[in-house]
Amino acid sequence: MSMSLPPINVATGKEVTIVLACYLLGCFTAGYYWVRWRTGQDIRHQGSGNVGARNAGRILGSSAFVGTLLLDLGKGALAVGMALHFGLSPEMVVAAILAVVAGHNWPMQLRFHGGKGIATSLGVLIAYDSFLLGILIVILVPFFALLRNFTLGGLLAFALTPLVAFLCGLDNMEVVATSLLAILVLISHQKNIRREFARVFPGHPVKETISSAASKQDHEL
Repeated sequence: MSMSLPPINVATGKEVTIVLACYLLGCFTAGYYWVRWRTGQDIRHQGSGNVGARNAGRILGSSAFVGTLLLDLGKGALAVGMALHFGLSPEMVVAAILAVVAGHNWPMQLRFHGGKGIATSLGVLIAYDSFLLGILIVILVPFFALLRNFTLGGLLAFALTPLVAFLCGLDNMEVVATSLLAILVLISHQKNIRREFARVFPGHPVKETISSAASKQDHEL
């Protein structure tokens, strides 16, 4: 008895080009270039060492925080817009989503030392399906109220959003997209997760020593 296999969709040259462009777009770490432009300094050697909006704001004030945040949100939304505008397949739209966040977290021109991907991921969700962003916020609120910890609550919300999306009957590809997006965010927050868990549950101390600079870095966007 023969068994038919599902068709395998091979990415076209156009799709691969758009995904690569999304990664390069993600590599535009606004915080790094903002601080370099204003001070001539490398943000990675100041404050927490992170290229995200909070460290930019710490160095240059609220205007840098807001500007960096908006630019990081914007590039996430722009990547999704590009993928949809050029008619990429649903699978390649997901690839574009992952590419822009990966570019922000691990930009090649900065030797893969980037941000944490939160703002860029939020921008992705705004453009991809704002209902997913609504789910994340609804999950975040009770966790924040319970833990009184925005960072840990946000990470838990990212981790649980795919499950809630599945229970809400959203399209399978959207569930896959949020699952992979959550994995990227959690990977970039490994130290943060260990430290915050130890802070909320002091009976389970962190097993490794984390410097104060690295500790602050893990709070960044």
